[in-house]
Amino acid sequence: MILPVAVLLGLALRGAACAGDVHDAHVHEHLSKREYPQVPITPPYRPLVWGDFNVIHTTDTHGWLLGHQQESFPEPDYSGDLGDFASFVTHMKNIAIEKDVDLLLVDSGDLHDGTGLSDGYPPGGVDAHESNKFLERLPYDVMAIGNHELYIYANTYDMYTNFVPHLDGRYLSSNVNITVFNSDGEPESVPVGNRYTKFTTRKGRRITSLGVLFDFTGNDVNTTVQTVADMVKEQWFAEAIAEEPDVFLLIGHMPVSYDNWPTVFDAVRAVHPLTPILIFGGHSHIRDCQQYDGRSMALESGRYMETIGWMSADLEAANGNANISFTRRYLDQNRVTYEYHTEMSNQTFDTAYGRSITDGLQELAVSFDLSYLYGTAPQDFTINQNPYPSNGSLLSLFIADAIPYALSINNTRDSIPSIFITNSGSQRFNILKGPFTKNDQLTASPFTDSFLYIPNITLSIANQVLPALNNAGASQRRRRDEIEKEIWNRGVVDTRYRAWLEEMDRRAGMGRREAMAGNLTLGYVTADSCPGAGDDTLHMALPYYSVPDFIGSNPPNVTNDTPVDLVFVDFIEAQLLGILNGLQNAVNYTTADVLLYSPTLANVALGLYAQAEWN
Repeated sequence: MILPVAVLLGLALRGAACAGDVHDAHVHEHLSKREYPQVPITPPYRPLVWGDFNVIHTTDTHGWLLGHQQESFPEPDYSGDLGDFASFVTHMKNIAIEKDVDLLLVDSGDLHDGTGLSDGYPPGGVDAHESNKFLERLPYDVMAIGNHELYIYANTYDMYTNFVPHLDGRYLSSNVNITVFNSDGEPESVPVGNRYTKFTTRKGRRITSLGVLFDFTGNDVNTTVQTVADMVKEQWFAEAIAEEPDVFLLIGHMPVSYDNWPTVFDAVRAVHPLTPILIFGGHSHIRDCQQYDGRSMALESGRYMETIGWMSADLEAANGNANISFTRRYLDQNRVTYEYHTEMSNQTFDTAYGRSITDGLQELAVSFDLSYLYGTAPQDFTINQNPYPSNGSLLSLFIADAIPYALSINNTRDSIPSIFITNSGSQRFNILKGPFTKNDQLTASPFTDSFLYIPNITLSIANQVLPALNNAGASQRRRRDEIEKEIWNRGVVDTRYRAWLEEMDRRAGMGRREAMAGNLTLGYVTADSCPGAGDDTLHMALPYYSVPDFIGSNPPNVTNDTPVDLVFVDFIEAQLLGILNGLQNAVNYTTADVLLYSPTLANVALGLYAQAEWN
């Protein structure tokens, strides 16, 4: 049965280094600094390579500004916070001055939607308005807009009016506009930030920068995204690149593989065949690198404050048409990494500036009540690191335990046998052993979906609905390829990120993983298209298990002819009705047969379950 495009779109969119020798190759203890995981963290295994032009890159931070605070690996690998990162940048800037080289700081977008710091605001607030104030304090040279800045007009307008001015012309939205009222009270479509910027570095290098968004189609009304292919044909684009700089620094929320960076690259190369081009992308949440020619490099630096990107280039040694010597590195975002590369100890690393950012973020977390405790998770529950279904699967926990319990509260239909169905994309991040808080709930299960039901469906029919949702024949798979492209254009990255994890797991293989298990902690093991090794720290690849698009509760223990309630998440209503009518012909079900099962929404189910079962 072919799934309607709207339904698939709906499900996808819902869906410390020691004080001694900091270059010691052994595992270092994460020395006590504050309440973050006190577990051994593996340091980098080699120093960074500096060039005469160097860039630190962040992307897809999505509100994870206090870092990852759980003790289950790989979370401690990413346990630094924005204050630690700010101190790192300060020390690196000083090292750059000592080396007499350039060092820039850039970001490729997606500041919204991800944790309680961005999303846990009180009624009447705007997503990420408060958390973005801390990003404003970092010395970014260039930042670019992401698609998550565009799903809700209020968020875009908040960026336009409150965040963009702090970047003093270096917040870039080359192909993204917002409609606002001009001085005459008339609606006018204007760039959210600047289309491009030109500036000179400390060492006197002339830079031209663009800030490009992929061909995003899920933006809110009164925002506009121009396709990349059309953007490069604009007169302003031709004028922006006409004068040759020393470096084209292209920033954008667009993957460096399998997307439209080559379109931008080729348009620049057509005018300037030899000018160095450095590209910093984002969006697909992976670590990735490409070289489109010998005088360019394109880097993408992960997601969720897990990865800090590094690129260096020896520009002066590559005059004329010689290939440029580039390096790239994917840094695990933690204090051990930072202290190693700045040759600081846990006692000397912090700056007053960095501590003030950490303290401010912690105060914001308190004001949003993000540490409100629902219960203590007895173990890890993961999306892809455990099979589904299993006792370690978050998807199993959610649909087999949490949803049936949460929807039974004050529900007169609780005594009637039922089957519950939702989509696997409803869960966005793992739940890990330890305290389960308001922040964890916002991070793991953010979607405010309702559950509907159709009564009096015989169990024999109800049991066939979930398999029908997940099955796809050859013709459907072809159609799904088209749908996947549309889902991608709407901004959903899960498919590509999970494919990256799956390939990482496949390369590792069980035998190799077991052989390495005694020496390495879990983490990313990157294979990209650039020469040499990109990962800054050695890890053992995360295990990966695929999951179906749709998941369901355990069937009730009743006979096949027993009438049951078929309960399902609201946005699959139209397609579920089609499936149900295809499985039987006794009744032609319509929207008139669909009722609200409970006022309880999906995003509070885990908290309600934790309060009941984890205390």
